[in-house]
Amino acid sequence: MNPAKRILIIDDERAIRKLLQVTLTGFGFEVLEAEDGPRGLLEAAHLKPDALLLDLGLPGMDGLEVLRRFREWSQIPVIILSVKGEEETKIEALNAGADDYLTKPFSSNELAARLHAVMRRSSGPVSPEKFEWGPLSIDFAGKVVRKAGIILDLTPTEYHLLRILTQNAGRVMTHRQILREIWGPKGESQMPHLRVHITHLRRKIENDPSHPTLIITDSGIGYRFEGIES
Repeated sequence: MNPAKRILIIDDERAIRKLLQVTLTGFGFEVLEAEDGPRGLLEAAHLKPDALLLDLGLPGMDGLEVLRRFREWSQIPVIILSVKGEEETKIEALNAGADDYLTKPFSSNELAARLHAVMRRSSGPVSPEKFEWGPLSIDFAGKVVRKAGIILDLTPTEYHLLRILTQNAGRVMTHRQILREIWGPKGESQMPHLRVHITHLRRKIENDPSHPTLIITDSGIGYRFEGIES
């Protein structure tokens, strides 16, 4: 039997920590707690959790600063849990290194699903040679994408976009991150082109492009390769 995944909750509200502990224990996780930012960083270094659930409004050190310092030495998944739902706040957190962002209140099932998704990505480095999810397979060395064994005809930009998303599977990639990766430091003006390429890519890899289950939109934020099993 595999050991339970350890989740560190960094939140100053005792009631929230208790609720998350009951919820996550019910899904088979081991739950650890810290009540402020400095303590959270210490616990993360000492206890070596598999993922962090991080509140933004923390005493002693705000959540974004905790995230930035944490990213100096660790790449384990971090999901932000916050009452702040503004797009600007979400984008700032994701650009600072968060893997995902959930606005309170949220459902326990969604939280568990998001945790499993980000930890799939961190369970081991993505193979530099290939990626496989259901009928979709990517040969990175040969730059060949297949669906159910059939080679797909992708443009160079579509392939580059799919590679970025799959190599960060389970993680929200902000528009800014994607645009800069594909079109360079001044690529943020290419937003209309990004939407067009996403649409074309979905037509080629999704079973039903109007109801995508692979490339998921986070409205106003970006995209993620979620790989939802339908």
